[in-house]
Amino acid sequence: MTIADACNAEFNDPRLVPLYDVLCPWGHPDDFFMSLAGETPRTQVLDFGCGTGRLTISLAEAGYHVTGVDPAHNSLAVARTKPGAERVRWLEGTHEVLPKAAFDLIVMNSHVAQFLVDGLEWSRALSSFHQALQLGGRLTFDSRDPQARGWERWNPVDSRAVIALPNGHRVTVWTEVVEIVNSNVTFVTHYQHSDTSEEWLSRSTLRFRSEHELRFSLDKAGFEIEHMYGGWNRDPIGHPDGEFIVVARAK
Repeated sequence: MTIADACNAEFNDPRLVPLYDVLCPWGHPDDFFMSLAGETPRTQVLDFGCGTGRLTISLAEAGYHVTGVDPAHNSLAVARTKPGAERVRWLEGTHEVLPKAAFDLIVMNSHVAQFLVDGLEWSRALSSFHQALQLGGRLTFDSRDPQARGWERWNPVDSRAVIALPNGHRVTVWTEVVEIVNSNVTFVTHYQHSDTSEEWLSRSTLRFRSEHELRFSLDKAGFEIEHMYGGWNRDPIGHPDGEFIVVARAK
């Protein structure tokens, strides 16, 4: 696989998609979004960019009515095979497939918001989310604080890890930043199989939006920010977690 044909391969390549749940197990972000859903009983929840359905299925098992949306066919294929997947309504696509006035809560976990790199695409997505929410519904998502400069740790030394797969094989994973243009950071993730030495690549670009940019774009799309945290324990902005964790209500 070459870098040119490896765009977001961890979500699209059937060889890499099964690695996602091993690399990204349940964590503090999932706990946060579950607790937020719990603030509204019988919530209709949209998990946008649901991937392999880790949070999606847990929300459904907790009793919420859940829809999972993702453009990656192979990620959804994995999600649909998991125990409890039958509780979820799965939709393949982007924000353009969302029904109107259908949800009380929209969640974007795992920095999905940063994959919406283009400014016009981001604005259109926020507009679609606003239309998909019932009056007073909430949108919540995480986006890395550019002041924390988290991409500086995306290098072959600091990011290197060896993961054990359920079949006993091991894969060595590391990342390297290849380009920074304004607020966009492009990086390549390497996956090297321990048995065959075969190497797979995945190239991704993320948008690191400032606090001002997030606030401005949300206001323009018709949202009122209720909270913006800097850490997963509802810490203030500037916390070492290096996050913007947004909770916004549709006006």
